[in-house]
Amino acid sequence: MKTSKYLAGILLIGLPLASHSQEELKKEAPAQQKEVFDPKLAKELGADEYGMKRYVMAFLKRGPNQSQSKEEAERLQRAHLDNIGKLAEQGKLVVAGPFLDNGEIRGIYIFNVETVEEAEALTKTDPAIQAGRLVMELHPWYGSAALMKMVQIHKTITEKEI
Repeated sequence: MKTSKYLAGILLIGLPLASHSQEELKKEAPAQQKEVFDPKLAKELGADEYGMKRYVMAFLKRGPNQSQSKEEAERLQRAHLDNIGKLAEQGKLVVAGPFLDNGEIRGIYIFNVETVEEAEALTKTDPAIQAGRLVMELHPWYGSAALMKMVQIHKTITEKEI
């Protein structure tokens, strides 16, 4: 298991283990290996020279229509989750998840598109948005192209489907 430079720095500089001196920690720390640039992977993921790419970040907010029956709200939630899965399978959605505080902002998406207009068209496919149960606030975002591997990796660590 690799230790990040940041974590290694904390261990070496700021938080020595009780039974180890700073000098002992420095001797035991694994040598940091420089990762080798992979131009084929960078191209596959759409990375620029900084390993980054454009996305659109969406904040899902509580919509104006919360008057559905319990059964209808549950049906819309199921359809919402199915839509997330469909967009992920299409490669259009790389991150999705709810906030856990039951606030006005219900969750986030990171769309694998370059423009807000493209993301807006995708949000219109969500039954919960169509019903007014959710609304989306969209923002252009610049982040690591490595996020493109998130869905693939997630499948390998998911034991139970939602």
